[in-house]
Amino acid sequence: MRPLKRFAPGTFLPTIALMIVLAVAGNQQSAVSSANADTITGAASGAPVSVALPNFTALVKKEGPAVINISSTRKVRGAFPSPSFPGISPDDPFNEFFRRFAPGDEAPREFRSHSLGSGFIVSTDGYVLTNAHVVEDADEVTVRLTDQREFKVKVIGSDRRSDIALLKIPARDLPVVNIGDSSKLEVGEWVVAIGSPFGFTNSVSQGIVSAMGRSLPGEDIVPFIQTDVPINPGNSGGPLFNMNGEVIGVNSQIYSRSGGYMGLSFAIPIDLAMKVKDELLKHGTVRRGRLGITIQSVSPEHAKSFDLAKASGALITSLEKDGPADRAGLQIGDIVLKFNGKDMASTDDLVRAVANAAPGSSAKLQIWRNGASKEITVSLGETKAESMAQKQEPQGKATEPGHLGIAVHELTRDEQLELHTDGHLVVEAVTGVAAESGIQPGDIIIAVNSQRVSTTRQLRAVLDKAGKRAAILVQREGNTIFLPLKFQKE
Repeated sequence: MRPLKRFAPGTFLPTIALMIVLAVAGNQQSAVSSANADTITGAASGAPVSVALPNFTALVKKEGPAVINISSTRKVRGAFPSPSFPGISPDDPFNEFFRRFAPGDEAPREFRSHSLGSGFIVSTDGYVLTNAHVVEDADEVTVRLTDQREFKVKVIGSDRRSDIALLKIPARDLPVVNIGDSSKLEVGEWVVAIGSPFGFTNSVSQGIVSAMGRSLPGEDIVPFIQTDVPINPGNSGGPLFNMNGEVIGVNSQIYSRSGGYMGLSFAIPIDLAMKVKDELLKHGTVRRGRLGITIQSVSPEHAKSFDLAKASGALITSLEKDGPADRAGLQIGDIVLKFNGKDMASTDDLVRAVANAAPGSSAKLQIWRNGASKEITVSLGETKAESMAQKQEPQGKATEPGHLGIAVHELTRDEQLELHTDGHLVVEAVTGVAAESGIQPGDIIIAVNSQRVSTTRQLRAVLDKAGKRAAILVQREGNTIFLPLKFQKE
């Protein structure tokens, strides 16, 4: 199980905390207790209350046999760790003394690394889904079923972007899970995980769905399901069930500062996992669409600068030359509002929509340009890099009223070649509003809103016409980004 990094400190919460207060008339007290009770009944405001508690036994009995333990082995070249000695701290001077005379070899050599995970059988002829990181770079993968049978399996394909891998067990008539529909999952639903935390096979844990469509650092194509189900190392690749006994997710990551469960778990939606499975089975890899653009989020300041009613969509900051978007006529400063009729509320929405589209297919984009909506049809390319569309987010803060405070220098052709840019204006000094907005010396100004500028006179004229706000496109360290500026009080 991969612990997430750079998250704010978490708070450990028990998976379920249930307190029932029974109010009765007078001084009489009563309590209901039953080891096998499915409901608890009390009284509140004179009316009976029945609280249904979930019972997972039937689900586990039916679906558990299709959940398997996965062990992977890979060869690693490196140095063996120094010998350790019971009761002696690594910092103790005697540890170094004993280490020198104890058998051990610090020279690089080849040894085997072992890892554990979980998976689940999706077809009677032995196809298995798990996480890609469970079998990554493995030389040998072994699975163990609940009936204690073991098989060496073949990795059919693995997709690092979605963290899904497809395996094949050389057996038939195997138990299988029921596949559900993760798009129908709702926050607050009870869910159950079955897996092998720390190697304890077919362990069951439960909780509720905490949130849907979570975006995690470095994971831009997976809208994760967040739960409070206790998940630990070894649960990776195991199924997440709804109360109908259907798999609605693949347990993948946890939030942790310790490496263990801390109340936040994340699963890959089964709809996405099954689509990846079909691609791996058909092609051995996953083919994804590509637009050839760099985008950033639309802030409220951007929306006002571009006369957009609300802050939504994906703002195009650069185009791949002769790429799919460029050939279709998209421009820097366009804001993508819809993709094939679906609203794009954020950059993540657009990245996922493009990734899920077939290469070579046509996509209809609704864009916002020069204060009006326009529709453009794009023939999607096929991604070959790790990212379909780079996202660049502003680092500057919101600005306060004041002087713009920017001094620019017009670049010569030789300077453009040296800086690898087709921009014409470089920032030499910056103060006031421009500095507070995040513009820095050395930034190359490309455009204001959607209008390219190439001279200081043109820059001044465009800014004069911009009114109270403008979004300036700058190139910085090879990336381009729109920075919103506010000139006056509103």
